[in-house]
Amino acid sequence: MTQTDTSHPTLLSVNVNAVAYLRNRREVPWPDLIDIARAILKAGAHGITVHPRPDERHIRFSDLPALSRLITEEFPQAEFNIEGYPTRHFIDLVLENKPHQVTLVPDTPEQSTSDHGWDFAADGEMLLPIAQEFKAAGIRVSYFADADPADPALAQQAGADRIEFYTGPYANETAPEAVSRELAKLKATADAARRLGALRLNAGHDLTVDNLAALRRAIPDLAEVSIGHALTADALMLGFPEAVRRYLRVLGHNA
Repeated sequence: MTQTDTSHPTLLSVNVNAVAYLRNRREVPWPDLIDIARAILKAGAHGITVHPRPDERHIRFSDLPALSRLITEEFPQAEFNIEGYPTRHFIDLVLENKPHQVTLVPDTPEQSTSDHGWDFAADGEMLLPIAQEFKAAGIRVSYFADADPADPALAQQAGADRIEFYTGPYANETAPEAVSRELAKLKATADAARRLGALRLNAGHDLTVDNLAALRRAIPDLAEVSIGHALTADALMLGFPEAVRRYLRVLGHNA
């Protein structure tokens, strides 16, 4: 496994939606979401991410207070990140559970997973007062964004503290030329964001142990990645603690 420069380690937030989805298949209390989140954080992950959808098909609304308490009481150094489309119900859920960060995504309720970033030119006016409401409550605001150098300035105008790159187009390419093309788009967008000064950079979607190193070389100041599906798949073979440690090593941490 290729190691990357450890001088600027990237934080790891683990998305536990897949754990909740498995739990919800049966009317039984396992796998225990809180026990697994605890094991993830004990292994060194820097945070927990959840994406509660309107139909509660994985994370349930009732999971949010328990996860918030876990982090506040047992892992105060860790962060809680809640993702979702900003309906009034979602906004109220976030304000009630007070995560460190909210990541707003332009998903429709029926989507199985996020698959594109915001159209900031069209949606920025709608997003700005929502961002201001979260920031007034002390919650950092991140927007899901495509690799487009025009987007960071528009996201910042819409109230973003951070953008989270949608990395699906990069992660799903296999031909070297296509991988390089997608990385170049991400790098150009990161360069544009960096010139703004205050906007920081997150990334997420289909990231794996194998494709993280090149992403970090392209964006060495990447602040945080949110990873769920691939890490959970690795954990089926390795267990969550070792799966977390593998990702931490690629992200520049001694784990």
